[in-house]
Amino acid sequence: MNEETSKELRTRITAEGKLVMSLETVPMPKPKDDEVLIRVEASPINPSDLGLLIGPADVATLQVGGTDEFPVVTMNVPENMMKMVSARVDLSLPAGNEGAGIVVAAGANAESLIGKTVGVAGGGMYSQYRCVAASNCLVMHEGTTPAEGASCFVNPLTALGMVETMKLENHTGLVHTAAASNLGQMLVKICLNDDVPLVNIVRRSEHVELLKSLGARYVCNSSESDFMEELIQALVETGATLGFDATGGGKLTGQILTAMEVAANKTAGGFSRYGSTIHKQVYIYGGLDRNPTVLNRAFGMAWGIGGWLLTPFIQRVGGEKFEELRQRVADEIKTTFASRYTKEVSLAEALQAESINVYAKQATGEKYLINPSR
Repeated sequence: MNEETSKELRTRITAEGKLVMSLETVPMPKPKDDEVLIRVEASPINPSDLGLLIGPADVATLQVGGTDEFPVVTMNVPENMMKMVSARVDLSLPAGNEGAGIVVAAGANAESLIGKTVGVAGGGMYSQYRCVAASNCLVMHEGTTPAEGASCFVNPLTALGMVETMKLENHTGLVHTAAASNLGQMLVKICLNDDVPLVNIVRRSEHVELLKSLGARYVCNSSESDFMEELIQALVETGATLGFDATGGGKLTGQILTAMEVAANKTAGGFSRYGSTIHKQVYIYGGLDRNPTVLNRAFGMAWGIGGWLLTPFIQRVGGEKFEELRQRVADEIKTTFASRYTKEVSLAEALQAESINVYAKQATGEKYLINPSR
């Protein structure tokens, strides 16, 4: 690396069914008017990044070649999955949805940001240097490090978006799965601060204790034999009728709807052959479980299942509300929206087998942070 070049992580799927991850040296980006050049010092590996970074490749076939400074990772893409990635075959794509760093140069009208620590969701953030529009930058308060501001977009705004969606759709409480994640911990804090009833679903007893230590009142362990009874009771007490499911596959979405139906009927005024008239909604916003979504139709007729993505939500609420939510993230980045990482790695270290085998699992409590400038 020198003053004329920058190193970045790229991912490509070949026509022969190989996924290739590598580091490339590219010309140093130069900011135009209203743009800034950021020296990226922190960028998280989120589940949403893995869809592009690794895609449908079989991690069990992972091989690492190249050199220590420029490793090259290859994995096989199952033949039956090639059709779904046909649009990206032989395209070398930058990765990394969000990150933070120091503004080191700027074009006209953006010079005031030079020297500032900023967070940004501009794509291609697994890069040593990244040029973005100044308007995309979230300026951090003095004393905030790039590592503290790295996860300033995806998880915080998704958690805030869940609460805002609840308000927009006239629900009064939430259910959230994979609730011990960084995002889930943020949602616990938001709901405590905003007095929103929240039912958390986790899979391990230590996660129950973790969320209760943050102040969560309702934490249900789906691995326990009395899970449905605990979930129903929590829904009776909270009246929550809106769920956000990070797992996507399996039977959990259907279990949540069933529990909502049972809870609603416990307080219903009479019998209806069509079930409760209270609308119950679950949004799938992740794919931690790749199995088919299984629904056992035990929740009447007033229900819905859909997908939820952050970008359409932002478009739905509009620019003024979006800026309000972004500012809240900057103001609370060390408290409500603080993120924890298992390990910080360089770009080259992110392409080592040891690292890939950890972050590809998407396991709670094993989140990696890339420091491209390391």
